[in-house]
Amino acid sequence: MTDPRDLGGTWYGRYEGADGVQSNQFIARLSERDGALSGTISEPDDLGLEPVRRALVSGRRDGAGVAFVKQYDGEVLVHAVDYRGTVDPRGTEVRGDWSFADYAGSFAMTRERFDADELAEAVGDEAEVAR
Repeated sequence: MTDPRDLGGTWYGRYEGADGVQSNQFIARLSERDGALSGTISEPDDLGLEPVRRALVSGRRDGAGVAFVKQYDGEVLVHAVDYRGTVDPRGTEVRGDWSFADYAGSFAMTRERFDADELAEAVGDEAEVAR
């Protein structure tokens, strides 16, 4: 049986900043193997420094606890941001906090997850309408 909290997949998120740090949205594409996390994050560059901000992700999930580092790999932004959070029991939402240097804030990311029976039922309904 697979762990529903496995973070592998595509996530859509948003981080909020404090002390003048701008809020932003992001897309995370993550892989998880035996609790080890890796992947990438892309986000709009609201400061106009780069076309798109890109970062590498490395970290760990232990049960509901999640900790990872987002390491920007751009020409201008090259700092790392620490993230700590909790994944919900269904594995569809992660909420927590981020920090680097003297900056901090909160983040949330979500993904769609379908039960096999729900998906089969939805596809079956579409197939009936198409006939």
